[in-house]
Amino acid sequence: MNRLGELERAIMEVLWESSDPMTVRQVGICLTDRDLAHTTVMTVLDRLAKKGFVRRQRVGRAWRYRPAESREAYVAELMLTALDQTGDRQAALTRFARSVTGAEAAALKAALDTLSAAGSPGGSPSLTDLAEGPVGSPSRADLAGGPGGSLSLTDGANRG
Repeated sequence: MNRLGELERAIMEVLWESSDPMTVRQVGICLTDRDLAHTTVMTVLDRLAKKGFVRRQRVGRAWRYRPAESREAYVAELMLTALDQTGDRQAALTRFARSVTGAEAAALKAALDTLSAAGSPGGSPSLTDLAEGPVGSPSRADLAGGPGGSLSLTDGANRG
């Protein structure tokens, strides 16, 4: 996953905040705190389209741009990319779980509970399938603190 540069991120924030596709001019107007030429915004939007971050559709003579994915999907991909960089995914996940606030831990636990209860919609792997992982990876029991154990997302040194 490519990280967004500062200007790309600012443009994506504008698109994520809009409920409708936007023209280059509309995006530029929303970036009034920056002194950007119309061609600069157009070039960045074109590059974002080529990278797959935005979708565009021709309406009359103008292109209209919208995000290809939600802000949350982008951030989740960044988190997964960061997790891929560790040699010990379990340790990284455990450290992450200890670092979040109580409210964040509750939200994460609720999401995991929902995924676990929902099974595998549309043939996608379920949380259980993902937790079992490939041979040599930690099992669900390992991630839960060993057989019969549990890793509480609200225990440990939380920030809040």
